[in-house]
Order: sequence, then C-alpha cells, then structure tokens
Amino acid sequence: MNISETDKKIVRAMQGAFPVCSEPYKEIAAAVGISEDALLKRLEEMKQDGTLRKMGAVLRHRQVGFKANALGTWVVPRERMDEVAEIMCAHPEVTHCYDRNTLPDWPYNFYTMIHGDTEEGCRKFAEKLSQETGIKEYSLQFTRREWKKTSMKYFME
Repeated sequence: MNISETDKKIVRAMQGAFPVCSEPYKEIAAAVGISEDALLKRLEEMKQDGTLRKMGAVLRHRQVGFKANALGTWVVPRERMDEVAEIMCAHPEVTHCYDRNTLPDWPYNFYTMIHGDTEEGCRKFAEKLSQETGIKEYSLQFTRREWKKTSMKYFME
C-alpha cells in the first residue's frame, strides 16, 4: 500500500494534541494545507478503506478524579459480542471496550476498562455489568502502577 504525502501530513496532525476550539478540524486542515471539507472527506475514506482504524482520547484517569481502575476480562459468546458491547459501552464507568483473541490458557475474549472511586466500587460495578449482560465468567485486573500513557506516533521522520 502506498500512502500519499498528504495522508502522512493528516496522520501526523491527527496524532498530536487535538485543538480545543470551536472548529478543531478546520485548524487541523490548515496545518495540513487543505480545506476542512477535504480533511473530513479523506478521514472518512481512510476509515472506510481500513487505513484509519480509530481515533480516541487518552484518558489520564487519576487527573480526572478516578482513584481505581480495572481491566475487566470477559468470556463473551461470539454471537453476542455486539449486544454485550452496546450494554457495557452505555455506562460512563467504561472507557474502553474491545474484543481480543483467546489463547488455550486464556479464555477471555472481551475487555473493558472500568473506572471508579475504589477497587470495591469497580468490583460492584463489574457485578452489575455481569447481571445486565448475563456474562458470568470474568476477571478483574487492577492497575497498580502506570508507566506509559502515550500512543504510537507514525510518519515522524
């Protein structure tokens, strides 16, 4: 696959700090040297062709007031993935929700990041998710220490 110089500029601009203003895409487009409409069109094309998989924020959970967070790992039947994701993602306590491959000794195929005031609060919330979805097989791994809170950087030559 060949990626154009304009696409590289778009990727570089989109992976930095997102402008906090009334027209952030217009500001990004100006930095790239294209119109806002051209930027939005190209982002949609990149999403459709699979070049761009996702855009998201990096939450610094302790800075926004969360004292505890847990990676919830769940065993979800393949045919229920979308349904379970919709239920779990509807809660503000869940900031990430995604499927993963299993391994012979690791049956968990669905992950959530759960944030709360205490570990006990996270446990109770996970139990609520379990009751709402009917998914009974899950495990919680609590964050003990945070080392890195950055994303990959592409085309930074």
